[in-house]
Amino acid sequence: MITVDRVRKVFTLKNEEFVALGEVSLELADNEFVTVVGPSGCGKTTLMNILAGLETPTSGQALLDGEPVTGPGPERGVIFQQYALFPWLTVRENVEFGLRNQGVPRARRRVVADHFIALVGLERFADALPKTLSGGMKQRVAIARAYAVNPSILLMDEPFGAVDALTRVRLQEQLLATWSRDRRTVVFVTHDVDEAVFLANRVVVMAARPGRIAEIVDVDLPYPRTEQIRLSPQFTALRNRVWSAVHHQEPVP
Repeated sequence: MITVDRVRKVFTLKNEEFVALGEVSLELADNEFVTVVGPSGCGKTTLMNILAGLETPTSGQALLDGEPVTGPGPERGVIFQQYALFPWLTVRENVEFGLRNQGVPRARRRVVADHFIALVGLERFADALPKTLSGGMKQRVAIARAYAVNPSILLMDEPFGAVDALTRVRLQEQLLATWSRDRRTVVFVTHDVDEAVFLANRVVVMAARPGRIAEIVDVDLPYPRTEQIRLSPQFTALRNRVWSAVHHQEPVP
């Protein structure tokens, strides 16, 4: 269980205070897939960084199973928009990196890494360097690396924002297939309303100035999510509801 309890975050910029988050509260269930969408400046990434333990709230707290988040931890895998792969390491060595830091023996590291490389469909590229991969393939390596350390929570900040539209759709489908086989709690930040609806059990719509939750939309579409679902009237209705919620938020003076 993830609990965000009245979290407020204030940054000081050029001797002025900027309220990035204004008392945000939220609860996420085990194995839930939640997307967070909203306009630029609404605090999506700040909220993600607080859950990851990379930022500290000004007030309030984030809790994992009732325990305060005080820093990064192995139960949380973080995937950023930029792939953050080590360019001098192969795909397999990148996926093994967290396991090596945990002291996992070499033979076991290889078994685990190869399992997750296969899970994201990159078996043929296990010995390749990142520079030889497409953007979508690099992001799949980042996903495999996050999964390899067996986190119970995946935190994903615009992970598909830097790839082309077709690759983005394929990565969405791959992510859902992986999530369906090996359930985790996922918090997925995006600017893309269609992506938010297609992936999630619930869509958290945020508004800006200060960052706050404007609405939470339940997505009662069945899994697996297919192209037929994406083209269905039910999807269109949900997409329009979320779109309207995002684009009708007035900043608080």
